[in-house]
Amino acid sequence: MQLPKQSFKHVALCMVASAFLMGACTPKQTMRVNLIPKPAEMVVGTGYFQADTNLLMGEGQSGTIRYILHENFDGGNPEAYRLKVTSKGIEAEAATDAGLFYAKQTLRQLGTPEGIPYVDIYDTPRFPYRGLHLDVSRHFFPKEEVFKLLDAMAYYKLNTLHFHLTDAGGWRFQSDKYPKLTTKGAFRTESDWQKWWDGKDRQYLPEGTPGAYGGYYTKEDIRQMVAYATERHINIIPEIEFPGHSDEVLFAYPELSCSGKPYQNGDFCIGNPKSFAFMEDILTEVTDLFPSEYIHIGGDEAGKGAWKKCPKCQALMAREGMKSVDELQSYMIHRAEEFLISKGRKLIGWDEILEGGLAPEATVMSWRGENGGIKAARMGHDVIMTPGGYMYFDFYQADPKTQPYAIGGYTPVKHVYGYNPVPVDSLTAEESKHIIGVQANTWTEYIQTTDHLEYMMFPRALALAEIAWTPQDLRSWEDFKPRMNANIPVLQKMGINTFTLSDEIETVMKVDTVKKLIEVVLDAEKYPAEIRYTTDGSVPTASSTLYKGAIVVKDSAYIKAAIFRDGKLQGTPTEKKVDYHRSINKPIHYNSKLYSGYMAGGMNALLDGYRGGLTYLDGRWQGYLNDLDCVVDMEEETDIHKVSIRFMQLIGPGVFQPGEVELLTSEDGENFISRGVVPTTISNTDKDLSFQEYTFSGDWKARYIRLKATEVNNGFIFADEIVIW
Repeated sequence: MQLPKQSFKHVALCMVASAFLMGACTPKQTMRVNLIPKPAEMVVGTGYFQADTNLLMGEGQSGTIRYILHENFDGGNPEAYRLKVTSKGIEAEAATDAGLFYAKQTLRQLGTPEGIPYVDIYDTPRFPYRGLHLDVSRHFFPKEEVFKLLDAMAYYKLNTLHFHLTDAGGWRFQSDKYPKLTTKGAFRTESDWQKWWDGKDRQYLPEGTPGAYGGYYTKEDIRQMVAYATERHINIIPEIEFPGHSDEVLFAYPELSCSGKPYQNGDFCIGNPKSFAFMEDILTEVTDLFPSEYIHIGGDEAGKGAWKKCPKCQALMAREGMKSVDELQSYMIHRAEEFLISKGRKLIGWDEILEGGLAPEATVMSWRGENGGIKAARMGHDVIMTPGGYMYFDFYQADPKTQPYAIGGYTPVKHVYGYNPVPVDSLTAEESKHIIGVQANTWTEYIQTTDHLEYMMFPRALALAEIAWTPQDLRSWEDFKPRMNANIPVLQKMGINTFTLSDEIETVMKVDTVKKLIEVVLDAEKYPAEIRYTTDGSVPTASSTLYKGAIVVKDSAYIKAAIFRDGKLQGTPTEKKVDYHRSINKPIHYNSKLYSGYMAGGMNALLDGYRGGLTYLDGRWQGYLNDLDCVVDMEEETDIHKVSIRFMQLIGPGVFQPGEVELLTSEDGENFISRGVVPTTISNTDKDLSFQEYTFSGDWKARYIRLKATEVNNGFIFADEIVIW
């Protein structure tokens, strides 16, 4: 008999009297039931049902297990299910095969050596779109790896694989009408992306050339992958790039570029009718291969420079009354949407498709933060949220010193898990309905092997799965952390080369300007974790202070913290300087221009007491495209003994140390005296993430403290805090 959704919680509470307990009632039961994603509603009992291996895999049907399809279950909700495990057996009910499939995945996860715990679960996903993106253009991965990823996705109830099949790195699927896309555009001279991309002889090679690097999927390969995904209720959305990121196409068919020559640019010539013939021909082949409702056409990062000088593009602009080249991109996106609609499909693209006017029925994938998604939702368009600061799995997931080289950024699993795809402060309840899902992206410029790919995806994909499925009010890091830890060996048994979580300690600061102190909270990804720390900069030992709660700092501390197991230090201690210094919240004036995109905590970010972390995207680093020149007003003549400011460097995204930093002081704010210059000690070719603190010591009397940092590398400089004692 179906239990209506609305009455489940009431009945669940009544069942406590029948020896059932909520899964979160005791630590023992929380550890025992390690489901990811966490179900919408769940009651965990006190006993176990014994089942054989086939039953744990969710196969077959007998007197002890029943799978019930009921088209009116939960109002016909296609992915909802009900799962009950009692002493009498197992019963799963759903409106569709998809719902029963997810019930079986939950059943698989529930299996323990003791049996399957008694549970009563009602479950349904928060979002209908739960996506994981894979870039196979920069580096090609065989279909067997795709099968492996699909298995893991199904286990954790992710239902969409966004397949990035084409880009400058190489064209990755066979075309009947344009065979040169693979015979000429699927292989290149160099496997190392950075060497190839930055090299003067960046070239593609004909298929079969000795030493050529690349590959592609045959049409039969794609059919097999699509069938494999369909069996697991996963939709594969292909992405074919228009109008930019198409260097490999324009090498194979240079007549489609504005110059008519290969290696000149990566944008299709939108003034050339052949570009639209190509687009429609390729999309026809794509729709024949992929049954997906959505087809992704890219739309991001088009250079557009060639269009400004191209006679064909300029003629099209004149005929159509266009005022900017942005409208050329919009023209192509509209044409693509019209064609896909004629095929019974829907267009989806990156948030740049908003530029120049959005196609009427298009869905937007918001990657440059959330603004594009917010704008599209307000316009009535469906949105997939995938902001780079949270949802890029090619970013570092731990201290870069301990990790394989990555493109930059820093998204540890806790940061990923903390993301809420619905910006409730920016959208009305009605507008929020257009946020139909969330996706994490794995770009593979620096990921060459399948082991490295899995290492970057997992366990962060588990956090993604719970964001996408579990109601927001049921999610908490402290609840997720032990379940995530319990799933690391599960991933390993699947053959996934997962990152096994960091031994580093997260240090979170809370500045209290009323009490004039800073509270420091320590946390670890691993669970359970014995954290010990010192506040004098010394290396913690097994006898150092055991962390039990926030550390209070009223002046300065140099906190070093680490995990201990059986009395032994794990990894390298994490260190953090904390200063409730004399210039916190003092007025500051900028003689130089701040960069609006990286304001951190606002105009006072350099004097708020908060130190930046391992990425300039963490909201604590303030960025400048030119020199930094600022003046701190101590509000009265003050004895100054020490002044410091810290900068970071990560040359991949163009973040460099300043050439030098100069300290000046003044009594009147007009006449300044130089107190010294400190040059950088870090090479501007060092690709590793690095930091330098520029420190000045002396005995000065001054009201105004001026710091000048010179930008010398035509990039960004990022500072996190000015400390004055």
